[in-house]
Amino acid sequence: MYKLTREINLFYIDNGIRERIVKENETYKVLNTTLQFTEAEILELVANESEKFSPNAIFRPVYQETVLPNLAYIGGSGELAYWLELKSSFEVLQLTFPILVHRDSVLLVTEKQNQKLQKLDLNYKQLFLNDADLSKTIIQKYSTNLLDFAGLKSQLHKQFDLLRETAIKTDKSFENALYAQERKQVKGLENLEKKLLRAEKKVLKDKTDRVFIEKEILFPNKSLQERTQNFAEFYLDSEPDFIVNLKKHINPLEIGFKVIQT
Repeated sequence: MYKLTREINLFYIDNGIRERIVKENETYKVLNTTLQFTEAEILELVANESEKFSPNAIFRPVYQETVLPNLAYIGGSGELAYWLELKSSFEVLQLTFPILVHRDSVLLVTEKQNQKLQKLDLNYKQLFLNDADLSKTIIQKYSTNLLDFAGLKSQLHKQFDLLRETAIKTDKSFENALYAQERKQVKGLENLEKKLLRAEKKVLKDKTDRVFIEKEILFPNKSLQERTQNFAEFYLDSEPDFIVNLKKHINPLEIGFKVIQT
């Protein structure tokens, strides 16, 4: 069984208007207009003047594959999500569901931005970390103190393993008490680790602030660059090499996220 967002996922388009079609009782109405049709009238309109009907976003894939079938569809994550929601609809309507191919995504970096990142000793993969992990990475990179207690926790586990061997030989009931004590001490180390990290974060605030300024430029509003910036901004600065550079690095059938210096 398939389910679309609305009962009718089509707009009426004519003479400069594009308004949603709704069904009220047995009448089909065009919102914000006086237009209305009986079922027979609207079916006749579909048959004879189909150009007056336009799909909404969720219904567009079905409409598209009916009008102009494709072997494959290349799109971004948001676009492909629409298609996947409609797979059962294609089965019900007996339409061939195309192969879905996730297109390349690109982060464009200017030479100046690249130089700043090099000075901060950051690689591009680190910029894709969430803010908390990126902040921790920066602090661990520049701090002169021991901030990762993984080695200490490993030693602690080994010591308790030795204690358990002795406890089992003496009195097996001690084993649960040792596990409880082990968890308590590991938790204590983790709390100390967090406190030290917070203290170092204050000391290295200037460094972390500079990193996050660069990240905000490359990921405006914590989103992908391609969703907020127009390619023309980069084209005007590097034209005519911009298009040539993109063609050299982008393969529409290769799944990945590419960082390209403009």
